Amino acid sequence: MRALLAAVVAVLLLAGPVATVAAPGASPSSGGSTVSHGSSAVADSTVSPGSGVPPGSSSPVTEQASTPQIDRSNLTLRTLSTPPGAETRVGTYSRGPDLGSSLGFATADADAAVETAAVVSRIEDADSTVERQQQILAEINRIERAEVALESRQANAFAAHAAGELSDRELVDELVRIAATAREYDERLDEIDALAEATDGFSSPSRLDELQVALQVYEGPVREQALATARGESPQTDMYVASSQGAVVLATAVDGEYVREVFRTDRWDRGGGPISNDLAIEVTEAAYPETAALREPDAFGAGAVQRITIPHEFGTLRTFVSGGTERVFVEHQRIDLAAFPDSESLSESGDGFNVTVERTYPGGPVTVTVRDDETGEPVPDVTVTKSVGDGDSQAIGATNEAGVVRTLSPSEAYRITVVDEPRVVVVGDIEPLPTPRPVGDE
Repeated sequence: MRALLAAVVAVLLLAGPVATVAAPGASPSSGGSTVSHGSSAVADSTVSPGSGVPPGSSSPVTEQASTPQIDRSNLTLRTLSTPPGAETRVGTYSRGPDLGSSLGFATADADAAVETAAVVSRIEDADSTVERQQQILAEINRIERAEVALESRQANAFAAHAAGELSDRELVDELVRIAATAREYDERLDEIDALAEATDGFSSPSRLDELQVALQVYEGPVREQALATARGESPQTDMYVASSQGAVVLATAVDGEYVREVFRTDRWDRGGGPISNDLAIEVTEAAYPETAALREPDAFGAGAVQRITIPHEFGTLRTFVSGGTERVFVEHQRIDLAAFPDSESLSESGDGFNVTVERTYPGGPVTVTVRDDETGEPVPDVTVTKSVGDGDSQAIGATNEAGVVRTLSPSEAYRITVVDEPRVVVVGDIEPLPTPRPVGDE
């Protein structure tokens, strides 16, 4: 039944912006109450790899009439960060294959899967329909309590990192474990939901839908990337980590894409009342007006949390909106690095090189391009380093065939150096740009 409903949603979304309903937890892109909401869009609908739309396929945007053109020179893709004025700890570390972390993640996954199998077995082995119903309700209650513990565990990790008690790597590893636990609970609820539907005279309580949506706030694209890198499934990459009391920002750039996730507990009212699909869409559109103008959002949620997704030509924005506060408290961004709009260039020439640095906000992607100063041709295989503040220079890497190498922006002034002995060019005193925060979080 879930597969059928998910297929119906996909067909309706391709047909145009209409209200649809899908089963919660059916897939990462479907859920409780799903609504598409109209907004203006661009006529050119080239979709990035992270957008969720197959490359080359038509989309609802291309089929709309009178779609206005977006002035890309004035485009900004707003992003959450730690609260304005908050004392924030910032760091960057290199993430590569990690056998210890990978084995720990695999063991936790196996243990959780065994526990889910045991839960399913207990319910299926119930002696009567009444006992089966009691077992189902008991397991839902158990996961509700576990979700509360997950929230506390994550908040403690935020605070410990902000206080200097956890390293950047330790924080990310803990958040990966929390995400894996939440995902297993979500999948367990799928199994419980199916068992409830197969029980005579019984159906899943609505709080199961709400719980599944709440569990999804603990997952995120940077956590997924950190897990893939630890397992050796993705190349080594730098990770930006920033935290304050009750907030964390994670970012990385990999495979031509900038990936960012932000969690703000000050914007989440765990005791807040329900929020509708339409209101959550309106909240997201008001906070991210430029992104919402690119593609119509859709909503998925139940109860006090709604998930809003905007796949657009530059990538994907996903937000989670809280009832009570009626604000975005979780943000996930995927942005095509080649089209990243929120940067300003600085250039320096010398020793036969022309070096351009596209600076951006803290944690944002910085693109360094090296060209021959006379011919303008890209210069590959030259070393580029970065030094932050009074710190030592650290190698970013070597330029590729396009003369390009990328890094992540620190939160303070830095220097980029291009080295091809005996030639050296320095672009110094680079100040990061202000973070383009959502409307209402300036």
